[in-house]
Amino acid sequence: MNGPIELLRSDPLAFLLLAVALLQAIALHEFAHAYAADLQGDRMPRAMGRVSLNPMRHLDPMGTLAIFLIGFGWGKPVEFRMAALSSQRFGAAIVALAGPMMNVLLAFVGAIAYRLSGVSFLDTGFAGALAELFLNFVSINVVLAVFNLIPLPPLDGSRLLTIFLPPSKQRVIFFLDQYGFLILLGFLFLTGFAFLSPLLENIQCWVVEVTGAAQCLG
Repeated sequence: MNGPIELLRSDPLAFLLLAVALLQAIALHEFAHAYAADLQGDRMPRAMGRVSLNPMRHLDPMGTLAIFLIGFGWGKPVEFRMAALSSQRFGAAIVALAGPMMNVLLAFVGAIAYRLSGVSFLDTGFAGALAELFLNFVSINVVLAVFNLIPLPPLDGSRLLTIFLPPSKQRVIFFLDQYGFLILLGFLFLTGFAFLSPLLENIQCWVVEVTGAAQCLG
């Protein structure tokens, strides 16, 4: 698979469409976090301008630059106050889960758009580029949803541990807050996304097949 620089040189249109799809997916992911906190009574995200569909409110400069350099990036984290949430036990987990669930929804939107557009990945020219955009949008959002559910800080999945761990085991969260990022870097350094590849492929196939967008082989 070509890296972002090679893709830019070989197919600038495909690169541009891919970058736009990833930026939009990241921005809507962060918007979902902010909106979930706002719905639970915390007005901090709204005061900081994060309850907005404007992508510029959510993009991190370094995370955006990384998209063009390494083909993957991140958004500006949404700040919220746990004490202001209507549910003290589940509130933070609901805010965390909102981001990945937004990406799942967007994956379905991309698959349905692909089906309704009538284009095919076998097409050439603009139709082919549009088909590639829709399918890449599905793939990008599946990756963001699954990756962010890994239960290691600073990913969203770490917040879900507050639901499943009993109070007597909450010290696990404190340990992960200290060392989770290093563990995550170790996983990525040793395996990249290889340890998630089978799961990602199965979920992507399920999305496109359920929506009738395409059939997976094998």
